[in-house]
Amino acid sequence: MPDWSISLFRIARIRLAVHVTFFLLLGYIAWEGWHASPEARWLGLTWSVTYTLLAFACVVLHELGHAFAARRFGINVSRILLLPIGGMAEFDRIPREPRQEIIIALAGPAVNFLLINLLLLLVTLPATMDEFLSFDLTFESLARHLLFMNAAMGCFNLVPVFPMDGGRVLRALLAKRFPYPLATFWAATVGKLFALAAIGFALTTMIITRNWVQGTLLATLFAFIFWAGENEYRHVKAEERFN
Repeated sequence: MPDWSISLFRIARIRLAVHVTFFLLLGYIAWEGWHASPEARWLGLTWSVTYTLLAFACVVLHELGHAFAARRFGINVSRILLLPIGGMAEFDRIPREPRQEIIIALAGPAVNFLLINLLLLLVTLPATMDEFLSFDLTFESLARHLLFMNAAMGCFNLVPVFPMDGGRVLRALLAKRFPYPLATFWAATVGKLFALAAIGFALTTMIITRNWVQGTLLATLFAFIFWAGENEYRHVKAEERFN
């Protein structure tokens, strides 16, 4: 069956691919940028699309952090797939040694925090959050938004919700005391409970604010977290049954 992805190029022998729905997101972002600044429509469109592409470049770097850490432990990464809700590196296997999984999991957010420090060399931090996130069609505003996005990405991924990075750290810590399938079960259960609560919050907020696109993306993200956690738990159980 086709997976509706398009291969772009390779980075350090890792194939980079995008899901076709990513282009729908890019089209929507372009439309929003065009209408955000009536006096400078082309500049607004260019700013919005450039920011989105740079933001996803940071997502790729985050996933490369995982990939390069995995390679140090002999784990191959076949590709990085970009989706409208983010990206994921596809490993040929997940290490069952807790120390290795913790290092691989933390390598992604570490890249985001490194990027934050690099961006701090380019921008001056304003006094208020509103000023920090103000929409100005300038290079400094672009850098500020990328700084905020990397901070949000790095911190969000550290939340102990499986199968996000923090959830993988939680699973690794549990695996030090419990069998690997049981550790995966509890980490996935925490992740699924969080995902269900977050889906409810996203849908409620979407109805109240009428921000249909953002609400749909958030609900889809947490639905994916729910599905991915359950899918990996089933995979671990199947592996255990056949070993």
